[in-house]
Amino acid sequence: MNDDGGPAAIKMQRRVFLLRHAKSDWPGGTEDYERPLAKRGRKAALLIADYLVKKSLKPDLVLVSGARRTQETWAIVESRLTRTAEIRILRTLYDAPAERILALLRDLDPRYREVLVLSHNPGLQEAALRLAGKGEGDALTRQREKFPTAALACILFDVAGWSQIGEGNGYLERFVVPRSLA
Repeated sequence: MNDDGGPAAIKMQRRVFLLRHAKSDWPGGTEDYERPLAKRGRKAALLIADYLVKKSLKPDLVLVSGARRTQETWAIVESRLTRTAEIRILRTLYDAPAERILALLRDLDPRYREVLVLSHNPGLQEAALRLAGKGEGDALTRQREKFPTAALACILFDVAGWSQIGEGNGYLERFVVPRSLA
């Protein structure tokens, strides 16, 4: 990185997208794992999907929690993307702590360059906070304060392989929430 830690100095080797599921509903008698998206959540997922397309952000691997609301979020996002990514539905991402998310990332095959993790809080926010040592503008501050539903953190790493990502060695390129896109 250059003296100001800006992105001009980063040779983008790896990018992680951390996406929290969109707003869910909780119909009576429904278990947490089976909660569907709410109408507001479907709209938010579309906003994030359109943002990814507009900014040409295209993961080549997507890791999705097995929970219904995360899978529904991904289905909406995927419907807008022009490039198909490899998708893995992982029950282990359901309410995963940051340590589990980081371990999954560090274990990835180096052929993947851009990976999207679609999961839950508080583990997702904690993973983002632990990975991003520097960041764009006020993105770090906003991410620390709140990681709302359908929020997207994009973190860049100047590393040769996933095993080298570590706490604080990422650069928070952007932090986007649906409300800012509406």
